Amino acid sequence: MSYILNEMPKQINKKLVEKCSKAETATIGHIRNMGFADRRIQNVLNNNLTISGTAVTLAIPGQDSTLLHHVIQFLRPGDILCIDRLGDDKHACLGGGVAAAIVASGCVGVILDGPCTDVPEIEEYKLPVWCKGTSPITTRIYDNGGSFNVPISVGGAVINPGDLVLADFSGVLIMSPSDAEADVDWALAKMSVEFDGHKKMLAGEKLGVLSGASQKVESKLQ
Repeated sequence: MSYILNEMPKQINKKLVEKCSKAETATIGHIRNMGFADRRIQNVLNNNLTISGTAVTLAIPGQDSTLLHHVIQFLRPGDILCIDRLGDDKHACLGGGVAAAIVASGCVGVILDGPCTDVPEIEEYKLPVWCKGTSPITTRIYDNGGSFNVPISVGGAVINPGDLVLADFSGVLIMSPSDAEADVDWALAKMSVEFDGHKKMLAGEKLGVLSGASQKVESKLQ
């Protein structure tokens, strides 16, 4: 199997990345249906960290992580490495050594469509990793090929090099930078007022009245 290595994508405007990092994936989910990775891909450290940045994509097969080891040298501050395991859910391609190398590059974090290993070391090196849990079975340097900076799939979500990645305590969202800002702005506006609604309910007002659900139900019952 051969290797495909394409150029690094243009990094997303820092102001958009910073704005995106203040939004929540679940809030954007009120108006956007596409781009969400499988819910099993979660932060392996189980904290409330949010990351956002430019997608750098990698596809590597089965038991092999040769290309992963090679391309870490190209990662930049502001990048998020997104790894398609091409259907393999058994082998962990990311452990303590790989985590240390990625942290040294300045890369913001990793979105992995498969398991990782060495969680205590990942935590020690403070590398944000969203993945499908852990596995004790690791990859090797088998020289089986792979592709760098090509369209990939992670958790059923298509990721193109240069896409905007947002990952938080709810999951992972991939957006094209050309249409992400409108949805991010909408989410931030909603988040700025939603706690007012929480206060009203804690004071006794009914959720169905505030959301309009009760009016819809009652109109059908008349």
